Amino acid sequence: MENEFKNKVALVTGGSSGIGRATALAFAKKGAKIVIADWKENQETMDLIENLGGESIFVKCDVSKATDIKALAEKTIATYGRLDYAFNNAGIEGTSAPVQDCTEENWDKTIGVNLKGVWLCMKYEIPEMLKQGKGVIINTASVAGLVGFQGLPAYVASKHGIIGLTKTAALECAQLGIRVNAVCPGVIQTSMIDRLTGNKKEAIEQFTGLEPVGRFGQPEEIANAVIWLCSDEASFVTGVAMPVDGGFVAQ
Repeated sequence: MENEFKNKVALVTGGSSGIGRATALAFAKKGAKIVIADWKENQETMDLIENLGGESIFVKCDVSKATDIKALAEKTIATYGRLDYAFNNAGIEGTSAPVQDCTEENWDKTIGVNLKGVWLCMKYEIPEMLKQGKGVIINTASVAGLVGFQGLPAYVASKHGIIGLTKTAALECAQLGIRVNAVCPGVIQTSMIDRLTGNKKEAIEQFTGLEPVGRFGQPEEIANAVIWLCSDEASFVTGVAMPVDGGFVAQ
């Protein structure tokens, strides 16, 4: 696995922080060139990649807009001439409320970013990968794509949708040289969790208590799973929604 990523090109949406940043850095450590996409520019991820001796570019985009994703794909090819790996990771949690109180605005925004965003990314990534006859796509779902969560109807629906979309794309690409999988993170120590807990001890303990291993996962642990799924060691793995969740869905 050590040399297979060298000089390959990896696109990471939501790459400015959290799981996206950790995965961008993991790709860089393997020698890949990174395209970081996010809705707001953040130089820190690029600086970290540079400190590793890596190379990256940043493209500002809203993944829910087709024009932005089309431009993202075009910029990737114009800069590096190829696209080998795509980690479609950008997502939001939306506003917490039961089904009957979920607003149409929250529903549309959450589905737009999380589910439509993944579809749009694949819509423009797959044709580029087809040109070179090979590629790997990983979509970020969630344990909320495998089980229900009270108070997050739009988020749960979007993550379940990502898994169905991943399976469909995997079947369509199975004989075209492109593998498509999803990772399903459990409770990971990111800014999203900080927002949900408000960094309050009681809330943190409540979320930690959801994990059989008794702790939050780290972004790097998701990144490690993504790297493996992209590697040739996972060459017979496609259409899978892989939990990386400390045993959450085993309960």
